[in-house]
Amino acid sequence: MEYRKFDNIIIARIDKGEEILEQLKAIAITENIKLASINALGAINDFTVGVYKTDEKKYYSNSFKGYYEITSLTGTINTLDGEYYAHLHLSAGDEKGEVYGGHLNRAVVSATCELVITVIDGKVDRVYDEETGLNVFNF
Repeated sequence: MEYRKFDNIIIARIDKGEEILEQLKAIAITENIKLASINALGAINDFTVGVYKTDEKKYYSNSFKGYYEITSLTGTINTLDGEYYAHLHLSAGDEKGEVYGGHLNRAVVSATCELVITVIDGKVDRVYDEETGLNVFNF
């Protein structure tokens, strides 16, 4: 992985074999990012995404292996109890054009991933919400 910073924008290249969430966290910790917006595209060959069932307050995960193009990867970096926290969603298409997606748990790059981090001047922490069972923005 390599990246460059331009004012409040970070452009990163995540390389073959690297896991996207791990590399994103490394950048955020190194750059002391407390609030940011994430967008990316690229190619992956091993990923896990989840769907949250609100009535059960539980995530269910699906794992995929093969040739996939990231059609969308979007989310946020912020904090939970003052520590790094990321919330990302990914959709990826296969060779038939079928797309799968959800809450990103893991994604391994098969060729490259082009990641854009827009750092926002500020801080928004998260707090656990009993009603939804999720860590939500706490303003």
